[in-house]
Amino acid sequence: MNFLLVRLRLIGDVVFTTPILRALRRRYPDARLTYVVEPHASPVVAANPHIDELIVTSTPDAPGRLAADFKLARRLRANRYDVVLDLHGGPRSALLAWATGAPRRIGYAVTGRSWMYTECVPRDRRLRPRHSVVNQWDLLGPLGFDGPDPERDATEMPVAASAARAVAAKLVSAAVDVERDRVIVLHVSAGNPFRRWPASSFVRLIAALVRAEACRRVIVVSGPSEHEAARRIGGDARSELGADAGRVIDDVSFDLAELRALMDRAALFVGGDSGPLHVAGTTGVPIVGLYGPTLAARSAPWRPARFVTESIEVPDLPCRPCEQRRCEPGDFRCLELIAPAQVVDAAERALARGR
Repeated sequence: MNFLLVRLRLIGDVVFTTPILRALRRRYPDARLTYVVEPHASPVVAANPHIDELIVTSTPDAPGRLAADFKLARRLRANRYDVVLDLHGGPRSALLAWATGAPRRIGYAVTGRSWMYTECVPRDRRLRPRHSVVNQWDLLGPLGFDGPDPERDATEMPVAASAARAVAAKLVSAAVDVERDRVIVLHVSAGNPFRRWPASSFVRLIAALVRAEACRRVIVVSGPSEHEAARRIGGDARSELGADAGRVIDDVSFDLAELRALMDRAALFVGGDSGPLHVAGTTGVPIVGLYGPTLAARSAPWRPARFVTESIEVPDLPCRPCEQRRCEPGDFRCLELIAPAQVVDAAERALARGR
């Protein structure tokens, strides 16, 4: 069997497809699995042991993208796939799936695109409390798969050896004693303002965590475009901590593969519903996730129950979950109402349980 899987765009969405890869490999051990992904999320699956071929296509705004897509479509058609799974469901991925000419092309039933597939799976557009892994796993239904189980099919992102070496060197340069120090990783940015916990709240969290135990080192990380914001948070925390300021690190950057390797050395990860949280979820690190406009039921780490996960959200807000296009109250209260003390308590529970 020759399979093609297409999942474009976001890091977390790609992470949530990895249980499917393992399940396909288990059912079809001799199959060939090809995966199409965009550059930003490609490190998630670059070392995945179940993939035979990884195709990294251009981003939607890349110069010459249409010509590149036409070339890619010809390449995919020549590969003569038996089954194509469009895990993305957008216009571009649907066209790529259709262009393969595969005898089985499975995708979501979406108005205007269903004709490109040979088999369509219903997709409820409502923001239901149903996990994203389950939503994507629906596409395995026509192949006779039962539902997913995080105990058997957790998300995964193997560590690249080069990334592990780079992280070890960066920790040494930051004067982190990996044998003695308890490393806490805080991801303080998000792809849009709807998912950003206030900077002042992160500052109070950092100060409380550092003061609670002398061996703790807090590493503040962010997306590439928000390094300055992360450094302001780290700087404000150091100003508040005084003599303990040296235990806050905000001047070391990690790419996505390195962030995954960093999780293996961390005692705790804290962050909002964004790519780094989902990368952390591929490991056993204790996690505190902050959910504003999104639901933990949809986006919490998909992994065995023995791993510590604390999910914090504000219940009973009539405006959540939302589509993250416009804040109806206008004040992002779904995150503003998450108090630093609440996150500190969750972090201390996670640290205690994860020892």
